[in-house]
Amino acid sequence: MRSAHLRRHLFCAALVALVASVAAGFVAAPAHAQAGGVHTKGTTLTLDGQPWWPAGMNAYQLATNWAINAGCGAQVDLDEYFDLLPPKSLTRFNVFESLATNKNSGKRDWRSVDAVFEAAARHDQKLIPVMAAQDGACEDEQYKQHSWYVDGWKTSAHGLASSFKDWIEEVVTRYRDAPAIAAWETVGEPEPGVCSVGQFSVCNWDVAYCPSDAATVLRTFFDESGAVIRRLAPDELITTGLIGGGQCGSAGGEYEYVNASVNVDLLQYHDYGADGIPLPGDEWNGLQARINQAKDLDKPILVSEIGQGAGAPCATHTQRAADVDNKIGGQRLAGTAGALLWAFVPDPRQDDCTYDVGPGDPLFGVLAKYNTVGDVDPPTPAPDPDPDGNGSADLGSSGSSGSSGSSGGFGSSGGWGSSGSSSGSGRAGR
Repeated sequence: MRSAHLRRHLFCAALVALVASVAAGFVAAPAHAQAGGVHTKGTTLTLDGQPWWPAGMNAYQLATNWAINAGCGAQVDLDEYFDLLPPKSLTRFNVFESLATNKNSGKRDWRSVDAVFEAAARHDQKLIPVMAAQDGACEDEQYKQHSWYVDGWKTSAHGLASSFKDWIEEVVTRYRDAPAIAAWETVGEPEPGVCSVGQFSVCNWDVAYCPSDAATVLRTFFDESGAVIRRLAPDELITTGLIGGGQCGSAGGEYEYVNASVNVDLLQYHDYGADGIPLPGDEWNGLQARINQAKDLDKPILVSEIGQGAGAPCATHTQRAADVDNKIGGQRLAGTAGALLWAFVPDPRQDDCTYDVGPGDPLFGVLAKYNTVGDVDPPTPAPDPDPDGNGSADLGSSGSSGSSGSSGGFGSSGGWGSSGSSSGSGRAGR
Protein backbone atom coordinates (compact mmCIF):
# COMPACT_ATOMS: atom_id res chain seq x y z
CA MET A 1 0.00 0.00 0.00
CA ARG A 2 2.97 2.28 0.44
CA SER A 3 4.80 3.65 -2.59
CA ALA A 4 8.44 2.78 -3.21
CA HIS A 5 9.35 6.38 -2.36
CA LEU A 6 7.63 6.18 1.01
CA ARG A 7 9.19 2.82 1.79
CA ARG A 8 12.62 4.27 1.05
CA HIS A 9 11.80 7.29 3.23
CA LEU A 10 10.72 5.09 6.14
CA PHE A 11 13.80 2.90 5.75
CA CYS A 12 16.14 5.90 5.74
CA ALA A 13 14.39 7.40 8.77
CA ALA A 14 14.70 4.12 10.67
CA LEU A 15 18.36 3.84 9.70
CA VAL A 16 19.12 7.36 10.93
CA ALA A 17 17.35 6.60 14.22
CA LEU A 18 19.27 3.36 14.59
CA VAL A 19 22.64 5.05 14.02
CA ALA A 20 21.76 7.80 16.49
CA SER A 21 20.71 5.30 19.13
CA VAL A 22 23.90 3.28 18.72
CA ALA A 23 25.93 6.47 19.09
CA ALA A 24 24.03 7.19 22.30
CA GLY A 25 24.99 3.79 23.66
CA PHE A 26 21.72 1.85 23.14
CA VAL A 27 19.77 0.22 20.30
CA ALA A 28 16.11 1.19 19.85
CA ALA A 29 13.47 -1.29 18.70
CA PRO A 30 13.20 -1.37 14.89
CA ALA A 31 10.35 0.48 13.22
CA HIS A 32 7.33 -1.69 12.35
CA ALA A 33 7.60 -2.89 8.74
CA GLN A 34 5.86 -5.56 6.67
CA ALA A 35 7.94 -7.14 3.94
CA GLY A 36 5.23 -9.30 2.41
CA GLY A 37 1.46 -9.40 2.59
CA VAL A 38 -1.14 -7.41 0.68
CA HIS A 39 -0.31 -3.96 -0.67
CA THR A 40 -1.37 -1.69 -3.50
CA LYS A 41 0.51 -0.63 -6.61
CA GLY A 42 -1.44 2.11 -8.31
CA THR A 43 -4.86 0.70 -9.15
CA THR A 44 -3.87 -2.91 -8.54
CA LEU A 45 -3.33 -5.17 -5.54
CA THR A 46 -0.16 -7.11 -4.83
CA LEU A 47 0.43 -10.19 -2.71
CA ASP A 48 3.96 -10.81 -1.47
CA GLY A 49 5.23 -8.46 -4.15
CA GLN A 50 3.38 -10.07 -7.07
CA PRO A 51 0.29 -8.80 -8.91
CA TRP A 52 -2.82 -10.24 -7.26
CA TRP A 53 -6.35 -10.31 -8.63
CA PRO A 54 -8.45 -11.97 -5.91
CA ALA A 55 -11.73 -13.68 -6.78
CA GLY A 56 -13.35 -14.79 -3.57
CA MET A 57 -16.39 -14.79 -1.36
CA ASN A 58 -18.37 -13.01 1.29
CA ALA A 59 -18.89 -15.44 4.16
CA TYR A 60 -20.21 -13.15 6.84
CA GLN A 61 -21.04 -15.93 9.32
CA LEU A 62 -17.58 -17.54 9.67
CA ALA A 63 -17.18 -16.43 13.31
CA THR A 64 -20.53 -17.91 14.36
CA ASN A 65 -20.10 -20.57 17.03
CA TRP A 66 -23.35 -21.41 18.75
CA ALA A 67 -21.58 -22.87 21.78
CA ILE A 68 -19.81 -19.55 22.42
CA ASN A 69 -21.56 -16.52 20.89
CA ALA A 70 -24.99 -15.32 19.77
CA GLY A 71 -24.05 -16.01 16.16
CA CYS A 72 -24.70 -14.28 12.88
CA GLY A 73 -25.87 -16.81 10.32
CA ALA A 74 -25.21 -20.53 10.16
CA GLN A 75 -22.17 -22.13 11.78
CA VAL A 76 -19.51 -23.10 9.23
CA ASP A 77 -16.86 -25.82 9.17
CA LEU A 78 -13.93 -23.47 8.59
CA ASP A 79 -11.52 -25.99 7.05
CA GLU A 80 -14.19 -27.24 4.66
CA TYR A 81 -15.03 -23.67 3.64
CA PHE A 82 -11.45 -22.57 2.94
CA ASP A 83 -10.84 -25.82 1.03
CA LEU A 84 -13.53 -24.74 -1.45
CA LEU A 85 -11.65 -21.59 -2.44
CA PRO A 86 -8.85 -21.26 -4.99
CA PRO A 87 -5.38 -20.83 -3.44
CA LYS A 88 -4.58 -17.35 -2.14
CA SER A 89 -8.15 -16.14 -2.46
CA LEU A 90 -9.99 -13.52 -0.39
CA THR A 91 -12.92 -13.68 2.05
CA ARG A 92 -14.83 -10.81 3.63
CA PHE A 93 -16.46 -11.70 6.94
CA ASN A 94 -17.93 -10.16 10.08
CA VAL A 95 -15.86 -9.43 13.17
CA PHE A 96 -18.72 -7.90 15.12
CA GLU A 97 -18.39 -7.17 18.82
CA SER A 98 -21.19 -9.63 19.55
CA LEU A 99 -19.18 -12.44 17.95
CA ALA A 100 -16.34 -11.85 20.43
CA THR A 101 -18.69 -11.88 23.42
CA ASN A 102 -19.46 -15.09 25.29
CA LYS A 103 -23.24 -15.47 25.37
CA ASN A 104 -23.08 -17.42 28.64
CA SER A 105 -20.65 -15.35 30.71
CA GLY A 106 -21.24 -12.01 29.00
CA LYS A 107 -17.46 -11.50 28.87
CA ARG A 108 -15.02 -10.97 26.03
CA ASP A 109 -14.25 -14.26 24.28
CA TRP A 110 -12.14 -14.22 21.12
CA ARG A 111 -12.10 -17.94 20.42
CA SER A 112 -14.58 -17.89 17.52
CA VAL A 113 -12.83 -15.04 15.72
CA ASP A 114 -9.39 -16.47 16.46
CA ALA A 115 -10.49 -19.70 14.79
CA VAL A 116 -11.28 -17.90 11.54
CA PHE A 117 -7.87 -16.21 11.37
CA GLU A 118 -6.13 -19.46 12.25
CA ALA A 119 -8.02 -21.49 9.64
CA ALA A 120 -7.42 -18.87 6.94
CA ALA A 121 -3.69 -18.92 7.71
CA ARG A 122 -3.60 -22.73 7.54
CA HIS A 123 -5.12 -22.58 4.07
CA ASP A 124 -3.06 -19.59 2.87
CA GLN A 125 -6.18 -17.46 2.45
CA LYS A 126 -6.69 -13.71 3.00
CA LEU A 127 -9.41 -11.91 4.95
CA ILE A 128 -11.21 -8.57 5.13
CA PRO A 129 -12.75 -8.34 8.62
CA VAL A 130 -15.80 -6.05 8.84
CA MET A 131 -16.21 -4.60 12.34
CA ALA A 132 -19.87 -3.48 12.19
CA ALA A 133 -22.84 -3.22 9.84
CA GLN A 134 -24.62 -0.01 8.91
CA ASP A 135 -27.97 -1.52 9.92
CA GLY A 136 -26.68 -2.97 13.20
CA ALA A 137 -27.37 -6.51 12.00
CA CYS A 138 -26.51 -9.25 14.50
CA GLU A 139 -25.75 -6.63 17.16
CA ASP A 140 -28.09 -3.90 18.43
CA GLU A 141 -30.11 -3.88 15.15
CA GLN A 142 -29.96 -0.07 15.22
CA TYR A 143 -29.45 1.92 12.01
CA LYS A 144 -26.35 4.09 12.30
CA GLN A 145 -27.54 7.66 11.94
CA HIS A 146 -25.75 10.86 10.91
CA SER A 147 -24.99 11.68 14.57
CA TRP A 148 -23.24 8.35 15.04
CA TYR A 149 -20.79 9.22 12.26
CA VAL A 150 -20.26 12.71 13.68
CA ASP A 151 -19.12 11.57 17.13
CA GLY A 152 -21.32 8.72 18.37
CA TRP A 153 -18.79 6.16 17.21
CA LYS A 154 -16.33 7.72 19.67
CA THR A 155 -18.69 8.37 22.59
CA SER A 156 -21.48 5.76 22.63
CA ALA A 157 -21.06 2.34 24.22
CA HIS A 158 -20.57 -0.52 21.76
CA GLY A 159 -21.34 -3.80 23.49
CA LEU A 160 -18.64 -4.48 26.06
CA ALA A 161 -16.45 -1.80 24.49
CA SER A 162 -16.84 1.76 25.75
CA SER A 163 -17.17 2.94 22.13
CA PHE A 164 -16.86 1.73 18.56
CA LYS A 165 -13.49 3.48 18.44
CA ASP A 166 -12.37 1.26 21.30
CA TRP A 167 -13.73 -1.78 19.46
CA ILE A 168 -11.62 -0.87 16.42
CA GLU A 169 -8.57 -0.65 18.69
CA GLU A 170 -9.35 -4.03 20.28
CA VAL A 171 -9.70 -5.82 16.96
CA VAL A 172 -6.73 -4.25 15.20
CA THR A 173 -4.44 -4.67 18.20
CA ARG A 174 -5.30 -8.36 18.40
CA TYR A 175 -5.06 -9.23 14.70
CA ARG A 176 -2.54 -6.78 13.24
CA ASP A 177 0.24 -8.61 11.47
CA ALA A 178 -1.91 -11.75 11.25
CA PRO A 179 -0.81 -13.66 8.12
CA ALA A 180 -4.38 -13.70 6.79
CA ILE A 181 -5.05 -9.94 6.90
CA ALA A 182 -5.72 -8.31 3.52
CA ALA A 183 -7.49 -5.11 4.61
CA TRP A 184 -9.51 -3.62 7.46
CA GLU A 185 -13.12 -2.44 7.11
CA THR A 186 -14.82 -0.54 9.90
CA VAL A 187 -18.46 -0.40 8.73
CA GLY A 188 -20.17 -2.36 5.99
CA GLU A 189 -22.15 -0.05 3.64
CA PRO A 190 -21.84 3.19 5.64
CA GLU A 191 -24.38 5.99 5.05
CA PRO A 192 -24.58 9.04 7.37
CA GLY A 193 -28.26 9.70 6.73
CA VAL A 194 -31.14 10.57 9.04
CA CYS A 195 -34.26 8.48 9.32
CA SER A 196 -37.00 7.81 11.81
CA VAL A 197 -36.77 4.36 13.30
CA GLY A 198 -39.97 2.37 13.00
CA GLN A 199 -41.09 -1.11 13.94
CA PHE A 200 -38.30 -3.58 14.78
CA SER A 201 -35.80 -0.66 14.78
CA VAL A 202 -35.90 -0.51 10.98
CA CYS A 203 -35.18 2.79 9.25
CA ASN A 204 -38.27 4.32 7.68
CA TRP A 205 -37.01 5.13 4.17
CA ASP A 206 -40.10 7.15 3.29
CA VAL A 207 -39.03 9.96 5.59
CA ALA A 208 -35.25 9.49 5.43
CA TYR A 209 -33.08 12.32 4.21
CA CYS A 210 -29.44 13.06 3.58
CA PRO A 211 -27.99 16.11 5.40
CA SER A 212 -26.04 18.58 3.29
CA ASP A 213 -22.82 17.86 5.21
CA ALA A 214 -23.04 14.08 4.80
CA ALA A 215 -19.99 13.79 2.55
CA THR A 216 -17.89 15.89 4.93
CA VAL A 217 -19.06 13.81 7.89
CA LEU A 218 -18.30 10.56 6.08
CA ARG A 219 -14.87 11.79 4.96
CA THR A 220 -14.03 12.84 8.53
CA PHE A 221 -15.15 9.44 9.79
CA PHE A 222 -12.83 7.72 7.31
CA ASP A 223 -10.00 10.10 8.20
CA GLU A 224 -10.35 9.57 11.94
CA SER A 225 -11.30 5.89 12.14
CA GLY A 226 -8.61 5.14 9.58
CA ALA A 227 -6.08 7.02 11.71
CA VAL A 228 -6.88 4.67 14.59
CA ILE A 229 -6.08 1.69 12.37
CA ARG A 230 -3.05 3.35 10.78
CA ARG A 231 -1.53 4.09 14.17
CA LEU A 232 -1.79 0.44 15.20
CA ALA A 233 -1.15 -1.26 11.85
CA PRO A 234 0.66 1.25 9.64
CA ASP A 235 1.49 -1.18 6.84
CA GLU A 236 -1.94 -2.78 6.42
CA LEU A 237 -4.65 -1.71 4.00
CA ILE A 238 -7.90 0.05 4.89
CA THR A 239 -11.08 -0.16 2.82
CA THR A 240 -14.35 1.75 3.10
CA GLY A 241 -17.23 -0.71 2.56
CA LEU A 242 -19.16 1.78 0.42
CA ILE A 243 -21.91 0.48 -1.87
CA GLY A 244 -20.94 2.99 -4.56
CA GLY A 245 -24.42 3.35 -6.04
CA GLY A 246 -25.23 6.94 -5.04
CA GLN A 247 -25.84 6.55 -1.32
CA CYS A 248 -25.88 9.32 1.26
CA GLY A 249 -22.49 11.03 1.51
CA SER A 250 -20.98 9.19 -1.46
CA ALA A 251 -23.16 10.08 -4.45
CA GLY A 252 -21.58 11.26 -7.69
CA GLY A 253 -18.37 13.18 -7.05
CA GLU A 254 -18.73 12.70 -3.30
CA TYR A 255 -17.55 9.11 -3.78
CA GLU A 256 -14.16 10.32 -4.98
CA TYR A 257 -13.97 12.97 -2.27
CA VAL A 258 -14.51 10.57 0.64
CA ASN A 259 -12.21 7.93 -0.87
CA ALA A 260 -9.46 10.52 -1.29
CA SER A 261 -8.78 10.20 2.43
CA VAL A 262 -5.16 9.36 3.14
CA ASN A 263 -6.54 6.61 5.38
CA VAL A 264 -8.38 4.85 2.54
CA ASP A 265 -6.34 2.48 0.37
CA LEU A 266 -8.93 0.27 -1.32
CA LEU A 267 -12.27 1.38 -2.80
CA GLN A 268 -15.41 -0.78 -3.00
CA TYR A 269 -18.48 -1.22 -5.17
CA HIS A 270 -21.46 -3.53 -4.52
CA ASP A 271 -23.17 -5.01 -7.57
CA TYR A 272 -26.77 -6.28 -7.48
CA GLY A 273 -29.70 -6.28 -9.87
CA ALA A 274 -27.70 -6.29 -13.13
CA ASP A 275 -27.29 -9.98 -13.89
CA GLY A 276 -24.60 -10.68 -16.48
CA ILE A 277 -23.87 -6.98 -17.04
CA PRO A 278 -20.21 -6.18 -16.31
CA LEU A 279 -20.57 -2.41 -15.84
CA PRO A 280 -23.96 -1.64 -14.26
CA GLY A 281 -25.30 1.75 -13.24
CA ASP A 282 -25.52 5.20 -14.75
CA GLU A 283 -22.86 7.73 -15.74
CA TRP A 284 -22.84 9.32 -12.26
CA ASN A 285 -22.98 6.35 -9.90
CA GLY A 286 -22.32 3.31 -12.07
CA LEU A 287 -19.33 1.03 -11.88
CA GLN A 288 -17.55 2.66 -14.84
CA ALA A 289 -17.78 6.02 -13.07
CA ARG A 290 -16.33 4.46 -9.93
CA ILE A 291 -13.49 2.84 -11.90
CA ASN A 292 -12.70 6.23 -13.42
CA GLN A 293 -12.65 7.83 -9.97
CA ALA A 294 -10.39 5.07 -8.65
CA LYS A 295 -7.98 5.79 -11.51
CA ASP A 296 -8.06 9.50 -10.66
CA LEU A 297 -7.10 8.61 -7.08
CA ASP A 298 -4.58 5.99 -8.21
CA LYS A 299 -6.19 3.45 -5.89
CA PRO A 300 -7.63 -0.02 -6.61
CA ILE A 301 -11.35 -0.73 -6.57
CA LEU A 302 -12.72 -4.08 -5.40
CA VAL A 303 -16.20 -5.20 -6.43
CA SER A 304 -16.70 -6.63 -2.98
CA GLU A 305 -20.28 -7.85 -3.35
CA ILE A 306 -21.70 -9.46 -6.48
CA GLY A 307 -25.11 -10.99 -5.90
CA GLN A 308 -27.36 -12.85 -8.32
CA GLY A 309 -30.28 -15.10 -7.53
CA ALA A 310 -30.42 -18.71 -8.62
CA GLY A 311 -33.08 -21.38 -8.17
CA ALA A 312 -36.73 -21.38 -9.20
CA PRO A 313 -38.06 -19.06 -10.45
CA CYS A 314 -34.70 -17.33 -11.02
CA ALA A 315 -31.81 -18.46 -13.20
CA THR A 316 -30.39 -21.95 -12.96
CA HIS A 317 -27.13 -22.37 -11.13
CA THR A 318 -25.21 -22.92 -14.35
CA GLN A 319 -26.81 -19.85 -15.90
CA ARG A 320 -25.89 -17.81 -12.84
CA ALA A 321 -22.30 -19.04 -13.07
CA ALA A 322 -22.17 -18.00 -16.73
CA ASP A 323 -23.63 -14.57 -15.92
CA VAL A 324 -21.13 -14.02 -13.13
CA ASP A 325 -18.29 -15.25 -15.37
CA ASN A 326 -19.22 -12.65 -17.98
CA LYS A 327 -19.60 -9.98 -15.32
CA ILE A 328 -16.29 -10.60 -13.56
CA GLY A 329 -14.44 -10.97 -16.85
CA GLY A 330 -15.74 -7.67 -18.14
CA GLN A 331 -15.06 -5.89 -14.86
CA ARG A 332 -11.49 -7.15 -14.75
CA LEU A 333 -10.85 -5.94 -18.30
CA ALA A 334 -12.35 -2.56 -17.35
CA GLY A 335 -9.86 -2.10 -14.52
CA THR A 336 -11.27 -3.50 -11.28
CA ALA A 337 -8.87 -5.06 -8.76
CA GLY A 338 -10.88 -8.09 -7.64
CA ALA A 339 -14.34 -9.55 -7.06
CA LEU A 340 -16.18 -11.16 -4.14
CA LEU A 341 -19.47 -13.04 -4.43
CA TRP A 342 -22.44 -12.66 -2.10
CA ALA A 343 -22.62 -15.02 -0.30
CA PHE A 344 -21.45 -18.38 0.97
CA VAL A 345 -23.79 -20.39 3.17
CA PRO A 346 -23.16 -23.97 4.32
CA ASP A 347 -26.84 -24.88 3.96
CA PRO A 348 -28.11 -23.31 0.71
CA ARG A 349 -31.86 -23.12 0.18
CA GLN A 350 -32.25 -25.50 -2.72
CA ASP A 351 -35.84 -24.75 -3.65
CA ASP A 352 -35.90 -20.97 -3.32
CA CYS A 353 -34.51 -18.07 -5.29
CA THR A 354 -31.71 -16.63 -3.11
CA TYR A 355 -28.14 -15.36 -3.33
CA ASP A 356 -26.95 -18.51 -1.52
CA VAL A 357 -23.71 -20.07 -2.75
CA GLY A 358 -23.15 -23.48 -1.19
CA PRO A 359 -20.63 -26.29 -1.55
CA GLY A 360 -20.63 -27.72 -5.07
CA ASP A 361 -21.99 -24.56 -6.70
CA PRO A 362 -20.48 -23.97 -10.17
CA LEU A 363 -19.57 -20.45 -9.05
CA PHE A 364 -16.52 -21.92 -7.30
CA GLY A 365 -15.20 -22.81 -10.74
CA VAL A 366 -15.61 -19.19 -11.79
CA LEU A 367 -13.60 -18.06 -8.77
CA ALA A 368 -10.83 -20.55 -9.59
CA LYS A 369 -10.69 -19.18 -13.13
CA TYR A 370 -10.28 -15.52 -12.20
CA ASN A 371 -8.27 -15.67 -8.96
CA THR A 372 -4.66 -15.11 -10.04
CA VAL A 373 -1.27 -14.29 -8.55
CA GLY A 374 1.60 -13.10 -10.75
CA ASP A 375 1.84 -11.58 -14.21
CA VAL A 376 -0.87 -13.38 -16.18
CA ASP A 377 -3.18 -12.41 -19.00
CA PRO A 378 -6.78 -11.81 -17.85
CA PRO A 379 -8.96 -14.89 -18.44
CA THR A 380 -11.50 -14.71 -21.25
CA PRO A 381 -15.16 -14.74 -20.17
CA ALA A 382 -16.87 -18.02 -21.03
CA PRO A 383 -19.67 -18.23 -23.62
CA ASP A 384 -23.20 -18.43 -22.27
CA PRO A 385 -24.15 -22.12 -21.93
CA ASP A 386 -27.87 -21.34 -21.80
CA PRO A 387 -28.53 -18.26 -23.97
CA ASP A 388 -32.28 -18.85 -23.98
CA GLY A 389 -32.44 -19.05 -20.19
CA ASN A 390 -34.48 -22.27 -20.25
CA GLY A 391 -32.21 -24.21 -17.91
CA SER A 392 -31.34 -26.93 -20.45
CA ALA A 393 -27.64 -26.64 -19.69
CA ASP A 394 -27.96 -26.59 -15.91
CA LEU A 395 -25.49 -29.00 -14.34
CA GLY A 396 -25.37 -27.43 -10.89
CA SER A 397 -26.47 -29.54 -7.98
CA SER A 398 -26.35 -27.16 -5.06
CA GLY A 399 -26.88 -23.55 -4.10
CA SER A 400 -30.08 -21.65 -4.57
CA SER A 401 -31.17 -18.11 -4.73
CA GLY A 402 -33.59 -15.49 -3.80
CA SER A 403 -35.42 -12.71 -5.52
CA SER A 404 -33.71 -9.36 -5.42
CA GLY A 405 -35.81 -6.35 -4.72
CA SER A 406 -34.58 -2.89 -5.60
CA SER A 407 -33.81 -0.74 -2.59
CA GLY A 408 -33.17 2.94 -2.77
CA GLY A 409 -30.15 4.89 -1.65
CA PHE A 410 -29.73 8.36 -0.24
CA GLY A 411 -29.58 10.75 -3.19
CA SER A 412 -27.14 13.64 -3.36
CA SER A 413 -29.94 16.19 -3.46
CA GLY A 414 -30.75 15.57 0.19
CA GLY A 415 -33.79 13.35 -0.41
CA TRP A 416 -34.28 9.64 -0.61
CA GLY A 417 -33.35 8.57 -4.14
CA SER A 418 -33.51 5.39 -6.19
CA SER A 419 -29.88 5.04 -7.17
CA GLY A 420 -28.89 2.50 -4.56
CA SER A 421 -27.93 -1.10 -5.22
CA SER A 422 -30.46 -3.88 -5.16
CA SER A 423 -30.80 -5.99 -2.11
CA GLY A 424 -32.49 -9.29 -1.70
CA SER A 425 -33.11 -12.05 0.77
CA GLY A 426 -30.16 -13.52 2.53
CA ARG A 427 -28.07 -10.34 2.96
CA ALA A 428 -28.12 -10.34 6.74
CA GLY A 429 -25.05 -9.24 8.60
CA ARG A 430 -23.35 -7.11 5.99
